[in-house]
Amino acid sequence: MESRLLARLTAYTPGEQPRDKKYIKLNTNENPYPPCPKIQKKKINAEDFRLYPDPDCRVLKEALADTLRVPPSHIFTGNGSDEVLSFAFAAFFDADNGPVLFPEVTYSFYPVYCRFYGLPFRETAVNNDLSIDFSSFTESKADAGVIFPNPNAPTGIAVDRKTIRRILTARPKDRIVIIDEAYIDFGGESAVELTGEFENLLITGTFSKSRSLAGLRLGYAVGNPKLIQSLEKVKNSFNSYTVNRFTQECAVDALRDIGYFEKRRDEVIRTRERIADELRKRGWDVLPSLANFLFAAHPTLPGEAVYRRLKDEGILVRYFDLPKTRNRVRISVGTPEEMKVFLRTVDGWNNDVSQLR
Repeated sequence: MESRLLARLTAYTPGEQPRDKKYIKLNTNENPYPPCPKIQKKKINAEDFRLYPDPDCRVLKEALADTLRVPPSHIFTGNGSDEVLSFAFAAFFDADNGPVLFPEVTYSFYPVYCRFYGLPFRETAVNNDLSIDFSSFTESKADAGVIFPNPNAPTGIAVDRKTIRRILTARPKDRIVIIDEAYIDFGGESAVELTGEFENLLITGTFSKSRSLAGLRLGYAVGNPKLIQSLEKVKNSFNSYTVNRFTQECAVDALRDIGYFEKRRDEVIRTRERIADELRKRGWDVLPSLANFLFAAHPTLPGEAVYRRLKDEGILVRYFDLPKTRNRVRISVGTPEEMKVFLRTVDGWNNDVSQLR
């Protein structure tokens, strides 16, 4: 009773959301702070719910255009950046052109999309410090295109715009380069301005992280109008109304309250840097992160032991059981109070660490 498509799928596994007790959630990279005050006080007009939302998201695109300093015609919106990425895989990668390239340590949804759309893929090498080896992207002559996050996930390591320009210059002009900027607001250097220069560059982003709207599901893409029109064609082949009315309204409010955005973003960055320093003082190996999370290794314990012990003590982090990541856990940046509990918890292991191996 299942299709051949279904038979070949291996679904993405999201961060766990257990309900057996109350946890400090440091496992899904959610923003620890609420959205802007106007959204918190927003009154719902239920009468509007009988009407379809604007399928073109015109007001939202204009607000995004002002924020990103691009024309509205260069913007696409969708139901979370995962949907936007899925549409991009459908629109721009073709199995006849070769494999899709992405790093061997990266966002684990990319191979899921490839299997869904029947696309071959090749996982390119990362360096010993888990930074991306970009030589595979610049030297490849037979591939369908490239995708990678900046900053990368789950490492948090970012690259500058100069590196991205070098990749784009070396790549064939008829092959897409997609840069997933889900975490760019936490210190990375966005490549959005390069979309006006390189017609094969697509940038994706999300409101789930720095704008505190993960529960409303809103993502976007920025690129040449031809790329945007292709995404619109794919979207309208699935569902014309992917972004609901309430989400569109809240997103505009979030974009317009620049002061609140900057305040909360800076708080996350300060907490990230402080916790990274504290962990290093305790002997942890912490990768340099420009995201809202840290990818860290305990001085003596494997990643799974750290993950399980923290979960037993009411704290959720993310563990990836893969050869190059299994010694580490990904720790989302919570509030200062939550991170104090985290540090106090791991400090409490000092006397019985030998029992945890």
